[in-house]
Amino acid sequence: PRGDLDGFYETDRAAAFVRDGGFRKVALQFPDELLADAVAVAARMEAATGAEMFVLGDTTYGSCCVDEVAAEHAGAEAVLHYGPACLSPCGKLPVLHVFGQQPLDVGRCAEAFRELYPERQSRVVVLSDVVYAHAMGELEQQLCPEYPNITFSRLECGDPPAPALPGEERKFGRRFLVEAPGGLQDYAMFYVGSEGLALTSFMLTWNHCPFSSFDPTTGRGRRETLNVNRALMRRLYLVERARDARVVGILVGTLGVVGYLALLQRLRELLHRARKRSYTLAVGKPSPAKLANFPEVDIFVLVACAQNSLLDSSDFYRPVVTPYELELACNPAREWTGNYLTDFRDLLPGASAHMELPPAVPAAEAIPDVSLITGEMRAAHLCDLPASQPPPSTALACRDQTRALAEISPAASFLESRSWRGLEQQLGQTPVSKAVQGRRGIAIAYEDEGCEQ
Repeated sequence: PRGDLDGFYETDRAAAFVRDGGFRKVALQFPDELLADAVAVAARMEAATGAEMFVLGDTTYGSCCVDEVAAEHAGAEAVLHYGPACLSPCGKLPVLHVFGQQPLDVGRCAEAFRELYPERQSRVVVLSDVVYAHAMGELEQQLCPEYPNITFSRLECGDPPAPALPGEERKFGRRFLVEAPGGLQDYAMFYVGSEGLALTSFMLTWNHCPFSSFDPTTGRGRRETLNVNRALMRRLYLVERARDARVVGILVGTLGVVGYLALLQRLRELLHRARKRSYTLAVGKPSPAKLANFPEVDIFVLVACAQNSLLDSSDFYRPVVTPYELELACNPAREWTGNYLTDFRDLLPGASAHMELPPAVPAAEAIPDVSLITGEMRAAHLCDLPASQPPPSTALACRDQTRALAEISPAASFLESRSWRGLEQQLGQTPVSKAVQGRRGIAIAYEDEGCEQ
């Protein structure tokens, strides 16, 4: 455990949040690397507030998101989220983010900035990992007198956000003012933090801006050399795979980010009108072994926060795409413009990037479309939704001895025909056998094999 727990975990601020809200049960969420401090922090919080503290030992999805599901299992009234966070807004419980104040050599960081941007009139936006946000004020005091066109981003978390100002950019729980005549394209980006999913998400979203970074763990600044064009080409290849797919699995990667239910409904409608069959799957944290259990699915779309959406699916049996990539594949009204969206809330009705589905086109008038991967013709037009949707299946089967009737979908029927359907207890079906002693030794020479030399 750390020496200065109160300072690193901001015990006073967290205790004031609990007392002011009058919470009696509070969930503490730690990432794996900070779990060693969980018991000590919970004891200090209970002593300071008198409230009951629960430590969430394992997150349902990514640790950067607030795990409201696990918190509600414990009947918690609020959540204290410790460690790195994606700052995605939550819908149900009050949340306080405590990032953990990692040390930053501000002098060395300012020196690296001067080396990367020798021109004093440079227009630069300074972004930071949340664990270094506490030192940005000191860095701003050092650099602003020398660089009049520098702008620092501010974090938005917890309280309702203030109204947007003209020319203000808001993404990823951060906001900053853009004053250049040409907009954000006239700026460079300077990121304080280690490389990871957050930096990759920033670079793909603001792909018109050159990026530099300062890694506090190594004390070095560098110009980012990630080939954004190549990364976007890889993502556009996945869009083409999504156009070819006939069966799509919608992976629910979050139950806490605001708007995920609206997006699920949007994706189902989009896939239905694009004449693709869809299945919604809740598998927790996606892994190649889990998703390989669904070989009938041609492609998966992951509904998750902005950082966890960009999943590298090269190790997976089937590709995993983002909601934006699926929209590019299935919504004819949305065309590739060079802008990339990682936050699914930008696609929902009312958002700036939302696009309504165009009216259906008769099959005879549809523009022919050829797959760039297989070279085959494919249907590229949307079909009309019926006024009253019929039930997905009319097949009925006897469910148990009480003669209750259950509706069986085509997918469930297929699953029943499989020889292996997952882990099953099979209570009372496996005969009891006496344990016997196994082989002893190492694989190259077990004791019962003898020695032939």
